[in-house]
Amino acid sequence: MSDYTEEHARHGIDAPLPAIECWPNQFHDYEISIAMPEFTSICPKTGLPDFGTITIKYTPDRLCLELKSLKMYFQAYRNLGIFYENVVNRVLRDVVAACNPIRINVSGEFSSRGGMRSVIDAGYERPSTPS
Repeated sequence: MSDYTEEHARHGIDAPLPAIECWPNQFHDYEISIAMPEFTSICPKTGLPDFGTITIKYTPDRLCLELKSLKMYFQAYRNLGIFYENVVNRVLRDVVAACNPIRINVSGEFSSRGGMRSVIDAGYERPSTPS
């Protein structure tokens, strides 16, 4: 583990990525599930490609994610060195910032490497306001 540095660990967390656009939501109390089955990024340590499926499940409030901009956002990871765990948490952070959902879960199911497969889940629920 001594070969892993703080630079490896933080790589990609704050890299510039395309903006995620949104549009006004017209309904309430429903869930949206979006899957990106062809997600690709680069391991910041080895430089090898990582493949997986990123799934976003969220309950929108006032805004819904615009899919074309989300696709462009995901494509920007293609050449970005970033660990799996950071991908999932970065997507969560960026989507919450873009559309302020009521609740959201981001799951990354990454392809096997070296006989091991990783699944990372991160979630957020907006604090309720007192009545």
